[in-house]
Amino acid sequence: MPDDAILVTEKLTKEFHGFVAVSGVDLKVRRGTIHALIGPNGAGKTTVFNLLTRFLPCTKGRILFNGQDITGERPAQIARRGVVRSFQVSAVFPRMTVLENVRVALQRKLGTSFHFWKSEKSLAQLDPRALELLDEVDLRAHANTIAVELPYGRKRSLEVATTLALEPELLLLDEPTQGMGHEDVGRVTALIEKVAEKRTVLMVEHNLSVVAHLSDVITVLARGTVLAEGPYQEVSKNPAVLEAYIGAAE
Repeated sequence: MPDDAILVTEKLTKEFHGFVAVSGVDLKVRRGTIHALIGPNGAGKTTVFNLLTRFLPCTKGRILFNGQDITGERPAQIARRGVVRSFQVSAVFPRMTVLENVRVALQRKLGTSFHFWKSEKSLAQLDPRALELLDEVDLRAHANTIAVELPYGRKRSLEVATTLALEPELLLLDEPTQGMGHEDVGRVTALIEKVAEKRTVLMVEHNLSVVAHLSDVITVLARGTVLAEGPYQEVSKNPAVLEAYIGAAE
């Protein structure tokens, strides 16, 4: 495993009853970078994320994180190693406040994640760190807002805060700007850039302007295989990539 790589996949493959969704994907994510995984609909991007986090078992291949083979580990073990993901669908507790959402994520450290009968006062020690995380995603002013009342873009920022509460070394973001208006896209793009200063980010993203702005390296998938890889300026001019996207549009 290369010294600068935090995550490596070797011939990663996933078959569903004879259908090959991901085929022989070799991926190397360098430490301290933002690495984008892009491709037309049905390319296998989210399936790769599900394989990396063991929401799906792979059919063939290996996954290495910090040089350790994590291919057969459970999702919770992988998360404890520092591989933490977000999802395409907003995943917050809608009837809890913004602060309470982050505090729930922080409870893991106290070993009280399932101690629902404990007094709320016992969780007060988590508030300073929760507020620090809200500062990091520009949500402190909304700490006492009920999550369901947040605009969609702010909910995505809250998801990032709860993800950061788990202290990820590698942050997997699945379509972080999906369904957003221009203003929210700009806010979330700036947020990803900020949180990536201390972490490695692997993201699936459909907005190519976001990809162009943020990414150090781009891997293009098509029909479950790697079509191209490199910086945006190089990949965006690749004839095979252009054909895949134009064909998908048609």
